[in-house]
Amino acid sequence: MSISVLARQLMSQEIFRGLSPLQLTEIVRQAERVVYRPGDTIVEAGTAGDAAVLIVSGNAVRFLDGEPEGGLNAQAIGTGSILSELAMLIEHEYGATVVAHTTVRALRITRTGLHAQMLDDPDLATHFVDCITERLNRVADELRRIDHALIGAEGVPAPA
Repeated sequence: MSISVLARQLMSQEIFRGLSPLQLTEIVRQAERVVYRPGDTIVEAGTAGDAAVLIVSGNAVRFLDGEPEGGLNAQAIGTGSILSELAMLIEHEYGATVVAHTTVRALRITRTGLHAQMLDDPDLATHFVDCITERLNRVADELRRIDHALIGAEGVPAPA
């Protein structure tokens, strides 16, 4: 698959939106291209994550309970999904097991590779910091809304 097609797939992910075509192209160049066969484990719950995985084509299944054998809490994952994006930025433990259902072609964006790029291009680091900060602000806003709703549900007036 061409670099420009892969760069467009990256751009479809919120965390990569706003990066320049050159920055996206460089991330794709540095990423590992991987093929997983049906039944292969893509990421395993509880293991140290060193990369985000972008599913370029194919389908996988996420097991939220970490146990593929039980099949409880299984969720289909398709083309264009990104797994464990935080693992490309910080030390991270995979929270779910993901297994290839069909042949899966993927990009592994390693933390080592991305950190090297951020050293060469500080604007890239600033972009990721801003993106994560924005997400945290949205989570905080949502938690405040929930808190106010719960206070109101208990019959206590919500603070202004």
